[in-house]
Amino acid sequence: MFNDDEWDDEGTGDHLESLLRKYETLRNGIGTPYLDEEEFELVIEHFFQENLESEAGTACDLALEYYPNSVSIKFFKAELLFHSRKLRQATAILDEIEILDPTNLDIVMLKSEILMAQEKPQEAAKYLQGRLEDFEGKEKIDILLELTDVYDELDDHNKIYETLEYVLYLDKRNEEALNKISFWSDYAGFQEHTIKLFNEILEEDPYNVLAWFNLGVAYQGLKEYEKAIDAYDYCVAIDDSFEFAYRNMADASMRLKWYEKAIEALQRNLELGKPEDIIYEAMGLCFEKQKEFEKARYYYRKAIQLNPADDKLYFKIGETYAKESEWLKALNSYAVATHLNKENAMYYVALGNCQLELEKPDEEVINSFMQAVKLKPQSKTVWSNFLKALYKMELYESMYENSLLVLDLDEEKEEFEYYAVAALLKLGKVNEAIVRLGNLLHKHPRKIKILTELDPMVLQRKVIVDLIANYKNPPKG
Repeated sequence: MFNDDEWDDEGTGDHLESLLRKYETLRNGIGTPYLDEEEFELVIEHFFQENLESEAGTACDLALEYYPNSVSIKFFKAELLFHSRKLRQATAILDEIEILDPTNLDIVMLKSEILMAQEKPQEAAKYLQGRLEDFEGKEKIDILLELTDVYDELDDHNKIYETLEYVLYLDKRNEEALNKISFWSDYAGFQEHTIKLFNEILEEDPYNVLAWFNLGVAYQGLKEYEKAIDAYDYCVAIDDSFEFAYRNMADASMRLKWYEKAIEALQRNLELGKPEDIIYEAMGLCFEKQKEFEKARYYYRKAIQLNPADDKLYFKIGETYAKESEWLKALNSYAVATHLNKENAMYYVALGNCQLELEKPDEEVINSFMQAVKLKPQSKTVWSNFLKALYKMELYESMYENSLLVLDLDEEKEEFEYYAVAALLKLGKVNEAIVRLGNLLHKHPRKIKILTELDPMVLQRKVIVDLIANYKNPPKG
């Protein structure tokens, strides 16, 4: 029977042990065992991989006594010096071996790394540019991609983009360049140029799946969502397992309110990748927008299973119940959200509105709204909800006082005087209310809906109707 424990692939382990014994004998000056250049390299690489850098350095020095012109051993020595931050010594050795082997890509890359470590990005860029003509094919592309990292350090977005464009001229399917140019296009606002570039690539290579994907990303960056979706459709037609294309397609579809298409894309994304709370949450939102609240809750709960501490998911479940007037269930969900996150003012607003619908004690309702006000005292939404709640509870005196308090906090919230007018009318202070309303109609006429939405019956008061009509049709001079 085959026994894994007794198997040693081509005796590699035994061979290395034998080499290490021979090396130790040689290092200790006991006899004169012979190690060829390749065997020294194996010993050095072993020490290097085991993080025994001091021992690797000793092995390099010993090997160079026997093979003083070995490019590979000298390169090992330069790498060790680089890792030890002996950058000048490393550069000196690289200069030596660059003469011996001028088209060794590893030397070029390490020299660039050393210059970057010395905080000399300009010199690194100049060096790499100067070496480009010495290489062809994949090696030339590797240098160009290294150049993009150097230009990143120099914060030269134009050079990054031009270099990546050149890489794609040499290799239209270079995955790293396609991904990088998409990122930099979005980051630096080069989408329009990128769209032209990808269209040119696709004319020559119509089955370039990454080009289609990145074309979609560029259109999405310009908020041209329909064109983005078209590009993603081509992308998944070529490769129906392209997970991120479905994810981006869903996002673009949601922005267009194409919820059915978004759901299809999200479901396909779930089939291809690991379950993610953000995907379940997006599906829940799509169903909520379609007013399929039970399905929305199902996916929100699936998201909670993956991220049980996410307060906004409980809030969203509460919102679906509130839209169905299931106030007690909504209240319970909002309560969990506020328990998980006590710093979100809108959670307390939602809690207060639920308590109001369930006819909870006034004090309980007011406490929720006061907590929201405390958290976000400059929020118009918070104050509006609070004042409406006071109106519904018929606490008109408190409503009037709080509407004036808002005005003291921020003079730009003058439309809140409409709430004061509503309270004054309910308190029977009609004359004062009419004076305020006249001023308001002059300053903020469109905000009259605040008053009429609070109490549609107000339009049955002749004095108010006349005042509004007088504003719309002022008497002639």
